[in-house]
Amino acid sequence: MKLNKLRSLYVVAVLGSAMISLPAQAHDSVLHSMNALQDGFLHPFTGLDHLLAMLAIGIWAAQQKHARAWLIPASFPLMMVVGGALALAGIALPGVEHGIAASVLVLGLLISFAVKLPVSAGVALVSVFAMVHGYAHGQEMPVNESAVLYGAGFVLATALIHAAGWFASNAAQKTLTITLPRYAGVMITLAGAFFLSALA
Repeated sequence: MKLNKLRSLYVVAVLGSAMISLPAQAHDSVLHSMNALQDGFLHPFTGLDHLLAMLAIGIWAAQQKHARAWLIPASFPLMMVVGGALALAGIALPGVEHGIAASVLVLGLLISFAVKLPVSAGVALVSVFAMVHGYAHGQEMPVNESAVLYGAGFVLATALIHAAGWFASNAAQKTLTITLPRYAGVMITLAGAFFLSALA
């Protein structure tokens, strides 16, 4: 009889510990997922070169005054994902840091001179820049984090930064002066030149 009671107590204890551990494991899983999403979201804000390039794309796209100009900033996050996937796959992409610095310089010049290009050419240009930025994000992804959630985080952040550049540029052109974004372009150009010189 005592043996049966002991067995019953053992079963209750095992079931009880299982009931406690399952929510704890689920909580750890959710927390780990949130960390991956947060790390990916914050990453574009941790480097001035990334931040300026993404702002610049939004500003320059707003200067295009074309109905399909939104395709320019829309293509950037998509191609960043491709670049990030290349990094995670271990495929070498030379000149990444130089490419990032050059993207800031070139985008700054495009804004400074209010250069207008066909949308297809604009998409092609920013897609090249997106590859190197995405590659850098992929290389710097923390170990053991979900690539999907980390990628979703930096894509969301990138889209928001593009939108900030787009709306700020439009607002400046409508309410202040059309040349104000071009002054911002000069500052971005100088920053790009500094980034390149630091790599020399």
